[in-house]
Amino acid sequence: MSTEGLAAAQRKMADDGVAQTAIDVFSHYYGQLEDGVTGTIPEDTIEPYLDPPLLEDVKIDVGEAKQVFDQLAIINLNGGLGTSMGLDQAKSLLPVRDGKSFLDIIVEQVLAARRGTGSRLPLIFMNSFRTREDTLEVLSKYPDLPVGDLPLDFLQNKEPKLRQDDLTPVDWEADPDLEWCPPGHGDIYTALQTSGLLQQLLDAGFKYASVSNSDNLGTVPSPVIAAWFAATGAPYAAELCRRTPADRKGGHLAVRKSDGRLILRDTAQTPAEEMDYFTDEHRHPFFHTNNLWFDLEQMAAVLAERDGIMGLPLIRNEKTVDPADKTSTPVYQIESAMGAAIEVFDGATAIVVGRDRFLPVKATSDLLLVRSDAYALDERAALVQQVENVPTVSLQAGSYKLIQDFEPRFPYGVPSLKDASSLEVQGDWTFGADVTVIGDAVLGEEGGEVPEGARVGTASTS
Repeated sequence: MSTEGLAAAQRKMADDGVAQTAIDVFSHYYGQLEDGVTGTIPEDTIEPYLDPPLLEDVKIDVGEAKQVFDQLAIINLNGGLGTSMGLDQAKSLLPVRDGKSFLDIIVEQVLAARRGTGSRLPLIFMNSFRTREDTLEVLSKYPDLPVGDLPLDFLQNKEPKLRQDDLTPVDWEADPDLEWCPPGHGDIYTALQTSGLLQQLLDAGFKYASVSNSDNLGTVPSPVIAAWFAATGAPYAAELCRRTPADRKGGHLAVRKSDGRLILRDTAQTPAEEMDYFTDEHRHPFFHTNNLWFDLEQMAAVLAERDGIMGLPLIRNEKTVDPADKTSTPVYQIESAMGAAIEVFDGATAIVVGRDRFLPVKATSDLLLVRSDAYALDERAALVQQVENVPTVSLQAGSYKLIQDFEPRFPYGVPSLKDASSLEVQGDWTFGADVTVIGDAVLGEEGGEVPEGARVGTASTS
């Protein structure tokens, strides 16, 4: 092990006030990185996971569901900046519908669930050091949101980016903040423990937690899934969805041959020459949504047993210190995925849910969809599909990838998509007011303006 590199990283973290347990977790992964561990999971070491239980088959007792819901906390992962969309603040602050941001809608979903069930249902965000201030400012608009003495957020840990050439912490005088990165959402277990929040929740009578990403508006609090999870007695459960050809990049669960445990395999953990296995929606028919359920008592026991080190598989993320400058110093970011904890918990399980619980916004094409009339917000603040089949949307990357480029091209709002099958925008087009997409529409590479009131697509060409 590079004693000098590790010692320098440990000092840097300690000097910045990072908790000792988080430093120990980083040190654990540093040793793996030094040993050349890449975290790949070859196909011949796993079997496909083919027979998970289905939510549609679940029957619950209403009284039991209410009892479980009274012991449930909602945790939302809110550490992402949305840099791939050109954002430099919490992605959850982006307006989605009716001037409301992800954050606003998530809060409204939880408040509506409280009114509907009479449950306490605390909502707590895991922020990063870059998203905390802006997020708490927005949450201050909701005086009824806090529950007892529980905080509205806890802070994800941070760690130094490591130079690829010698594994020492990188220096970047142009912006010292860029010397740091979050350890991936697998840090949630460490952060829950080191922040004291895990014990606070247990002391306040909460036994379960539902966890999801802040850019997924599909995870409306569910008494049905909560009751199913409690009835299983499992320490941990993951929500899965049935894969389609459009989901080939999503991580999936598999059964490890060596010990029969369920494990998570993401894209970054698949050998490049085996991606055809990974992307085969027939071989691996369910994808992992990153919606998780925890038994907090069993989580606390596992963390205590492991001295705070969950031992999740390493994800070695290759980046440049300045993500916007591909010529800047090459670095490794040591990360882990929270869903990988499925292999840590004895008796962990999964359930297949409807696609309505997986509505992430990873790109501006997703944003266009959820802003369109293909969806509507109901009285639960749930994003409800208004069409039988959601159209596919493909936007030319150069003109639409970044939010600052996307917004000016829809000055009057996004087009109507409720009668569309697909929209492919190949060039640089600016949309007028009241544009309607019919059937399959292709806007060519020449670019231009789509006039006010235009109907584009197959049905408009006759």
